Amino acid sequence: MVADPKTLKPVPRDGKTIGEIMVRGNTVMLGYLKDPKATTDAFGGGGWMHTGDLAVEHPDGYIEIRDRAKDIIISGGENISSVEVETALYKHPAVQLAAVVARPDQKWGETHCAFVQLKPGMTATAEEIIAFCRDRLAHYKTPKSVVFGPLPITATGKIQKFTLRERARDVKRDERGAASTNRSLSPTREPNIRDGVHPV
Repeated sequence: MVADPKTLKPVPRDGKTIGEIMVRGNTVMLGYLKDPKATTDAFGGGGWMHTGDLAVEHPDGYIEIRDRAKDIIISGGENISSVEVETALYKHPAVQLAAVVARPDQKWGETHCAFVQLKPGMTATAEEIIAFCRDRLAHYKTPKSVVFGPLPITATGKIQKFTLRERARDVKRDERGAASTNRSLSPTREPNIRDGVHPV
């Protein structure tokens, strides 16, 4: 079911109201081995396992996943789906990989930072990427900073967002939105100018 994670009340089937996907049944685990806190966090009462996936339910019962709860960015009181911003970034012809994470901001609490890996032989500037997103997203959803370079991925090809969240804390943004970080974007090799890690 898709429900409010606190009350366990199902959200309306309107395709707009976001809730958390929760599951229960004989194929769902009983809990985490020797980790009662994680078990309590995951089940939270009522026998429903909290998946951490945020979704909407449509009138026909179709469930559309919108984001992971931990990936939602709250900027100035607005909830921004990292998946929605990443979808816009992937439409840019020069973008090979993209990930959007929150970075601390004194004024807004959090702002979103886009990490972009360009396709081989392609070029793009932070201004171009930001303008491209602004044409496709609400202004407040447009990334405030862009870092270019290879993205850290797991052996199965999943982008390591936890690593990018740490790096986003170190990001310094110039007035054009170009960003730089003093950390390498790749765990296996140092960045270089060709990778586009440095501000443009």
